[in-house]
Amino acid sequence: GPALLFVKTSQGQEEGRRFYACSACRDRKDCNFFQWEDEKVSETRLAAREEYNRNHQPSFTHRQNMDRYKNFVMLPSSKRRFCQECQQLLLPAEWEKHSDHQFLCGITTAQLKSPSQLLYPLENKKTNAQYLFADRSCQFLLNLLIDLGFRRVLCVGTPRLHEMIQSKASQEEEFSVRSLLLDIDFRYSQFYTEDEFCHYNMFNHHFFGGEAAHETCRKFLYEESGQRVIMITDPPFGGLVEALASSFKKLMAMWRGTEEEGHDNKEMPMFWIFPYFFESRILDFFPSFRMMDYQVDYDNHALYKHGKTGRRQSPVRIFTNLTPSMIVLPEEEGYRLCTVCQRYVSSGNQHCEICNSCTSKDGRRWKHCVLCKKCVKPSWFHCNNCNCCTLQKHSCEKTEAGCFVCGKAGHKRSACPSLSNT
Repeated sequence: GPALLFVKTSQGQEEGRRFYACSACRDRKDCNFFQWEDEKVSETRLAAREEYNRNHQPSFTHRQNMDRYKNFVMLPSSKRRFCQECQQLLLPAEWEKHSDHQFLCGITTAQLKSPSQLLYPLENKKTNAQYLFADRSCQFLLNLLIDLGFRRVLCVGTPRLHEMIQSKASQEEEFSVRSLLLDIDFRYSQFYTEDEFCHYNMFNHHFFGGEAAHETCRKFLYEESGQRVIMITDPPFGGLVEALASSFKKLMAMWRGTEEEGHDNKEMPMFWIFPYFFESRILDFFPSFRMMDYQVDYDNHALYKHGKTGRRQSPVRIFTNLTPSMIVLPEEEGYRLCTVCQRYVSSGNQHCEICNSCTSKDGRRWKHCVLCKKCVKPSWFHCNNCNCCTLQKHSCEKTEAGCFVCGKAGHKRSACPSLSNT
């Protein structure tokens, strides 16, 4: 899809040189696209780029994958094979071509309904970073959505939640929740119809299926005049927040296009699942959002697991524009209701009478610093030289250097005003 416009700056210079780069991949090994904004591209280079794109297209279209799936499910279990190297369902006529590859035999209907467990997760931290919800977190999210009365879920980069909804819908007649998956992982097109999955890049709001896929998403949001629908997204943690926020706002704008009166000034209900240390960045773009204390955990992440304590707890939280008091967290997992804040918090998050808030972000009990006039992490101490709270072992040496972009003090590069127009 479309590239993103970045700026390359040098310390002390107010203006940098702008360039285009791939929106999805931060590693040149995965996508080597790079072009200066003011660069004139030769016909030879354009032709080479087109050839590169053609050579990296999927083997089959979404519709072809659906035709293949219909043939695949008609096969007896003994003839159902899945190539682990190509990550592809195999029909008998293709066995010989993949004879020297590793493959799984006897693929069951249950496995076909749980593709996220059949496919290898894409774990390149600079591209997909595809971490999948643990069953505990997935079941909590689904139960919460049902209790809140939502009937349609726009799953943006949350394949495991989508497959849980799809599986329950096919097994339970009374289950009324429906979902649409928007994801950059085209492998899911082997398992879901064009009404259940859209190939989508959340960093530039690009539907690879063109206007047809865009219309599928629009119709999904427009059902019931846009009522009882929520967007849930779990982006790669290394992703650019500004680019993500731009895409999510465009999805919200699509929802606001419904004919329901009053949507013009409202935000589409949303859960943005992201580490707590990105709170300030998310609030820059969505001031109405609040962070919940629920710790989201993942099956295939070495650190973000349930049951860990102290600093080893999962830092991933739910940011939402729903009223915090509506979201009930499970008491059996260590959450409690703070009657003052009127929201559920972790058991270690104690209410500070001075701040008039439950201030902890990481699940541990924070302490109030009178000098800083705020609560800080328990491992931090107030340094009179630095005039702020920080780790006990730190360097008090102050530098005259300010922002890396403009050289001025008082802000970091990420918040530099010089970058606001780029």
